[in-house]
Amino acid sequence: MKVVKTLIVVCFVVMIVACGHRERQANKATRKAADSQSAVSQERLKLIEDYKKCVEQAGEDRNKVEACDTYLKAAEALK
Repeated sequence: MKVVKTLIVVCFVVMIVACGHRERQANKATRKAADSQSAVSQERLKLIEDYKKCVEQAGEDRNKVEACDTYLKAAEALK
């Protein structure tokens, strides 16, 4: 009878540990996805700032303004 009780307790503990492991894996995946999205957003903001600075420096020169459009296109590609 003690063997049966011990076996039941061991099975119960294994089930609890297994469920906790999956939850930790899911949380880790969620954090990684959020970190990746945050990095993309930061890069977009940086590109937009670079675009603004480039346009400001270009002034009235249309060729330079058109060259600055590469920053804007790169930011659009990160959406």
